[in-house]
Amino acid sequence: MANAKKKTAPRADAAGAKGANDDLLTEERIRAMSDDEYMNEAQLAFFRLRLMEQRQEVLEREREIRERLNHRESAADPVDRAATEEERWLDLRLRDRESKLLRKIDAALEGIRNKEYGYCEQTGEPIGIPRLLARPTATLCIDAKDTSEQIQAQYRD
Repeated sequence: MANAKKKTAPRADAAGAKGANDDLLTEERIRAMSDDEYMNEAQLAFFRLRLMEQRQEVLEREREIRERLNHRESAADPVDRAATEEERWLDLRLRDRESKLLRKIDAALEGIRNKEYGYCEQTGEPIGIPRLLARPTATLCIDAKDTSEQIQAQYRD
């Protein structure tokens, strides 16, 4: 999901204090970095901030869902009751989805703490900046993800 808004994070390298714009790492700067700089301290700080922001958004959505579930009134009319149950079922599915996303975010943050973030769980290869910018919780490189999806598709058929 592309985000039109530029996300920035404090620069975490030891370059020292500079102007405000020099201390921020943007998507453009991350994309321009060399392969040798992959998952350096500045990039880890950028993704940590992005994941923390995403975590707060998920927690807020979970809170809203919980409020809706707790404050939903039971209707007397069977049609209204059916609609209410459908809404409740959808909210429960949303809550489950948000809970799974929260676990993925927490796992990614743990990977940042362990300096394992950004590397494929299956191959050990870099996941790649473009993929992590699009999906910061990614744990597989594109090749491993494609293989995983092909295997899943075989079992579905």
